[in-house]
Amino acid sequence: MELETKILEVIRGTKLAALATVKEESGKVLPAVRYIVAMGFEDLSLMAATRKSSGKVQDIKKNPNISLTIWNGKDLIPEDLTKPYVVIKGKAELIDDQETKNRFWNPYLENHFYGINDPEYGLLKFVPNSIEYYHGNTVNVWAK
Repeated sequence: MELETKILEVIRGTKLAALATVKEESGKVLPAVRYIVAMGFEDLSLMAATRKSSGKVQDIKKNPNISLTIWNGKDLIPEDLTKPYVVIKGKAELIDDQETKNRFWNPYLENHFYGINDPEYGLLKFVPNSIEYYHGNTVNVWAK
């Protein structure tokens, strides 16, 4: 199976991901990690809904370099512990055009926003430069 196909099996659809951004605090550059719900696409990009005033958005505006980790398992049971995961390194950008936000919107987001026209509703788009695919003792690297 081709590496891109294996990566897509991990990221395709809606997934819980750990997002690392670069945060500047008191003159120090530090990583900041947050859980997000991301959706992966066939071109290996991902998107996630966000509040435009969130800390992660502020971090990305200052430094767009990110890392995302996504695991293909669901539960901490022996069968799932052997499932693959990916580490994505790339860039993020805030998307705020209404057409894209309309296409991405789903009813689950009503738990976090006042609706599709909520002024805080935005999207983060993640574009990979490289993806490390881990499965068992094997690591394969995809690079742009």
